[in-house]
Amino acid sequence: MTAHGPMRPIWLCGGCGVPWPCPTRRRQLAAEFEGAPMSLAIYMGTHLLTAMEDMKWAPAGPLHRRFLGWVQPPRRIARRSI
Repeated sequence: MTAHGPMRPIWLCGGCGVPWPCPTRRRQLAAEFEGAPMSLAIYMGTHLLTAMEDMKWAPAGPLHRRFLGWVQPPRRIARRSI
């Protein structure tokens, strides 16, 4: 586990104390999941669901932006017509 892991149930970074995922952890995760954006989105989506359970008082929109808004969507591959 990284020093920049989430402190539950408040979901602050254990390394720097800002809302998790912090900028450092986002960079680490982007590197870990390089070339696999859908896997990163699924991974962060599971954390979003857990955070929503822990922080029932938090609005869903900001949580969604916090956990998934920074994840880059996969590039679309153009299909050629036959």
